[in-house]
Amino acid sequence: MRRVVRGFWGPRRESPPELAGRWKTMLDALAVLLPAAGQAPAGQAWTWSQVHASGRPTQLRPGEEELRAALQADHDSPQTSDGAGLHLVSKGEPGWEIDISGRGGGESEYATQAVVLTVRSPDDAEVPEAALLALIADTWQPDIGDVTDDDLLDALEDDAGYDYTQSQLCVGRLGYLSPGRALLAPDGVGTAREELSGAGVLLDIAPPGETGAVVDAYVKLREAGALEPLPRPMTRAVL
Repeated sequence: MRRVVRGFWGPRRESPPELAGRWKTMLDALAVLLPAAGQAPAGQAWTWSQVHASGRPTQLRPGEEELRAALQADHDSPQTSDGAGLHLVSKGEPGWEIDISGRGGGESEYATQAVVLTVRSPDDAEVPEAALLALIADTWQPDIGDVTDDDLLDALEDDAGYDYTQSQLCVGRLGYLSPGRALLAPDGVGTAREELSGAGVLLDIAPPGETGAVVDAYVKLREAGALEPLPRPMTRAVL
């Protein structure tokens, strides 16, 4: 099964060392939450495959100095116009793979910052989706986030007019709303969960397979203004 856990936010100036701390926190936690998705001797950190815009992938150990160097290299690259990012892949036991890409630290008034985690797992495997979304929310303090899959996105497009090409925001079967968005959410849309250690709200909207409930929640949140994109030009990281 393929599922995607995402977080998005607006401009927030951060240096490569600051971003490296966030990346290390996230990667260390992923190894605990999804132990089958990586390979390493007991007690040792995973080695990730770093995907580059050109050339062959290279290996990256998730130490803070290694992450800082990789992010600094991306920040300094002539191909980078704003911020710094990484694209990492880990393959573990049969059927397990993590692909994570993220870019932060940017100050552009038009380019959204984001972390996107794709988890491929055997169909019968248990994946802690709420904990993964909470990890991204607590680590990156995004404006909005969700857990979704291809069937959900297709249903939102077909049944609710969602159009990702227009930079529209949506929620999946789990959603994260920053404090400003949470204030706009109508009562009765999802159930607030307690996984978060910071600000914002993690909403449990529907179990896997119940696309109709997700479509209904999306429409209600959109009509209430909780899914309005950040105004362009963006002047802040969250609503």
